Amino acid sequence: MADIFARFGFPGEPGTDEFWAAAGTPASISGDGGGWTTLFLWRGSPASVGFESWSEPVPLRRWGDTDCWYAEVVMPARLRVTYQFLTGDAAYADPFNPVGAGGDRSIAATPDAPAQPHWPAIGTDDVLPLPRTRFRWSSDRLGGRRTVRVHPAGGGGPMVLLLDGDDWLYLHPAMTAFDSAVAHGEMPAVTLVFLPAQARDAEFGCRPELWEAIRDELLPLVAESGVPADRDRLVVAGQSLGGLSALYAALEFPDLVSGVACQSGSFWWTPDAADLADPMGGPVGGAIAARLRERPDLSGLRLAFDVGEHETRMLPHCGLVETLAEQAGAAVRVSRSASGHDRAGWRHALLRDVAWALA
Repeated sequence: MADIFARFGFPGEPGTDEFWAAAGTPASISGDGGGWTTLFLWRGSPASVGFESWSEPVPLRRWGDTDCWYAEVVMPARLRVTYQFLTGDAAYADPFNPVGAGGDRSIAATPDAPAQPHWPAIGTDDVLPLPRTRFRWSSDRLGGRRTVRVHPAGGGGPMVLLLDGDDWLYLHPAMTAFDSAVAHGEMPAVTLVFLPAQARDAEFGCRPELWEAIRDELLPLVAESGVPADRDRLVVAGQSLGGLSALYAALEFPDLVSGVACQSGSFWWTPDAADLADPMGGPVGGAIAARLRERPDLSGLRLAFDVGEHETRMLPHCGLVETLAEQAGAAVRVSRSASGHDRAGWRHALLRDVAWALA
């Protein structure tokens, strides 16, 4: 039975010092009929592997009476996924995986998942660098206060507004990745504005208040911060509900937004979607598709769409919006990432599509 572990290249008897010294997971081997079988290891107590959107939690099995717990997880081809070990009410990063996302998450990738240039491997104990410039935004229109950080990658240039900005500061090192992409000549110098969300469901619906506040309150604060920024060009990058909001802004505030980098936009959204038993089961393309059918003039607008190829229920909604946006005159780029609904899978698309939107 120890052949289970030998197949993945682990020496010695499970639970021995020799075995744990070689532990490094997740480890993948080719699966039957395509895809991969991936081994996850945990030491000490009952647990399960919890995945970000891709799968239900997978319980771990104990090897005899040792401290070795394991799971063989069948994964499709081309998948990058965030995961945690769940034990009781707690969640932990994988202690055997050097690639983390924040303090309690890890990232697994199948061997055929495309590389993500410019994104360094960050351990769960690493402290991510933060932009030097920050200010408190107390919004009269939105209420509440939030800390906004601004970073001039390559010295600053057109503004790139990153919705859900705290995720790109504290879970994934976007500042480092953008600096690297600029340094390698893969995008022009930009000024990054990291905007944290307070109430995503309310702020990122198709409503004008957020974008009126950004236009009238936030961008003047950025101008006063002293960081070099070209306010005449604004690219908005958003994921999930943030992607919905980014495209809404491009449609309804054309004088504000010149380009969008949208990953897995929640284009199933309608005003009553939260009241439905199945929010994704409503009209394909939701409220955004309905607005695009009015054929607004989107000439001059650059829209980059990406969605995880494993997000089967999202694909029809995103596909229709992509088609309608192009028919309305926008320059449209479409791609599919090797992921589910997961920020770890959107990282390369974020850099590539922001660069394209600024071209």
